Amino acid sequence: MEKISGILRFLGVNLVKDKGWHIGFTGRFKVALAVLAVSALVVLLSLMHYSESPGFCNSCHIMKPYYDAWNASKHNKVACVKCHYPPSSVKTHLWHKFQALSQVAKYVTRTYSSKPYAEVEDASCLASGCHATRLLEGWVKVGDKGVRFDHRPHLTEKRRGRQLRCTSCHSQIMVGKHMEVTYDTCYTCHFKGMGTGKNLNPLGGCLSCHSLPVKDFKIGNMSYNHKDFVTKQGVACQNCHLGVVSGDGAALKDRCFTCHNQPEKLERYGDIPFIHENHVTKHHVACFHCHQEIKHSSPLRMAEEPSPAGSGVKGMPGSHPVGISFDCSYCHQDKHSAQLELYSGRLPGELRGSLPELASPMFKAGVNCIGCHYQDESKYAGFSGHTQKASEQACLKCHGGKFKATWGRAKEDVAGSLKQLAAKIEAAKSELARSARPESELKKARLALARALRTEQFLAAAHGEHNIYLTSLMLRDADRSLGEAGRALAVELLDISAEPLISGSFCATQCHVEAGVKVPPETVRAPASAGAAAISGKAMPHKVHADMMGCVKCHEIGGHKSVPLKRDYRETCKECHKD
Repeated sequence: MEKISGILRFLGVNLVKDKGWHIGFTGRFKVALAVLAVSALVVLLSLMHYSESPGFCNSCHIMKPYYDAWNASKHNKVACVKCHYPPSSVKTHLWHKFQALSQVAKYVTRTYSSKPYAEVEDASCLASGCHATRLLEGWVKVGDKGVRFDHRPHLTEKRRGRQLRCTSCHSQIMVGKHMEVTYDTCYTCHFKGMGTGKNLNPLGGCLSCHSLPVKDFKIGNMSYNHKDFVTKQGVACQNCHLGVVSGDGAALKDRCFTCHNQPEKLERYGDIPFIHENHVTKHHVACFHCHQEIKHSSPLRMAEEPSPAGSGVKGMPGSHPVGISFDCSYCHQDKHSAQLELYSGRLPGELRGSLPELASPMFKAGVNCIGCHYQDESKYAGFSGHTQKASEQACLKCHGGKFKATWGRAKEDVAGSLKQLAAKIEAAKSELARSARPESELKKARLALARALRTEQFLAAAHGEHNIYLTSLMLRDADRSLGEAGRALAVELLDISAEPLISGSFCATQCHVEAGVKVPPETVRAPASAGAAAISGKAMPHKVHADMMGCVKCHEIGGHKSVPLKRDYRETCKECHKD
């Protein structure tokens, strides 16, 4: 008892036994009590401060993915509670602290969910010192995609009948993207239910997000300006940029079971306004939690990626109307492959030989098939499908009225050259059948003839007008092969060198006459490097020569406006100018 009394006296408490026990307090007790109260308050405030730090949040192992995402994001200098506790009164703040402590209790008692969910209110994002002025900025460029965006209408007005929140577009989808723009959400809103292919009509139009490039693009030997085509010619973005959207953004009922199992809630699956009001507006649920992904990118990039669910063909959106996912290529194998090979300039190996990879200028410009094939043709409307036929109106739509006859002239030149080539091939076949030449010479003739025949068949299937420059090169190559066959057989075959696509004069006959281009000029100055002194540096009557012989006698034709002199052009001059 003496020991207890001694401790109490040290703390300022006196126990006196006088007809019972009496307690007395000294000044020391009051000091000790004050020190104890202050210490408790300091400890409590320290614990409270620590409980609001990211380190405390990360002490629960289930929070590690979210902590890592926060730590790798642009918000890693902002404490978690700065966003997850909205600006509010002390009373509301204490209520949120109580909720947080209840989560700690659940973690300690192992009654927690393995997938925690926390809301971020708009007031936190728009608080002073954060993004308070975001609604006043107007149109801004966001992200690395150069997309135009205005926050005010998205947050202050209903979009498609839905009230959006900051977290509708800014959410956590992957590590390193904590509370940053989730473009998949934008795609869901702008593209879902807005058509496909050439009938795609995105919410707000393409130019609501994308600005028209102001600079000229150099594509091959041509300059292209978007503003001229879109504003002056009235060409829609979808005329050239097709297949840029993949997926339909379906919200499957199976996803409801991720969060809900109450029958009364699941019964409201089809009540779309209710679903959006409760999920998006009230509880800030990201669209991606319910909707399947919609992709928006270049078709070449999407073709390299797996298609979203609901797509029947790799890189292409859509499925059978009765819900059967299918791949058209099961029956329609390599359909239009020849046209694509010619258009892209990537010829198959047996035809390539020494020919260059020469893509059509329109392919280089990214013009999809629908740029020219947009005239709808259906034999049995409603159930036989649709065929998009090419039309000369495509030339007028992009290039203007002066090119009205271009497409027709190109088709005529291709048809005429192929007809002449086919006749020369048949003549070579007849000569080969009755030739008595040595077997070694006959073998040369067979190989040369086979190459010419393969080229003729390819161009007939591919429709040479898809790439007139490569078609010209291939026809000349086929004619050279037939020349080799003729020499091997020791016979003279039909001379078809005057055909526009073989002589090189097709540029003038197909475009220049209609467009008013002054080609050829009356005279040109021969290069000073010319080997023959008689022509070096002198004026040469260019038009006279062009009328007498084909352009390819002196020039290489490697594409639009690419007509350099041949390296051995002086030898051509010497054929006529002996001295």
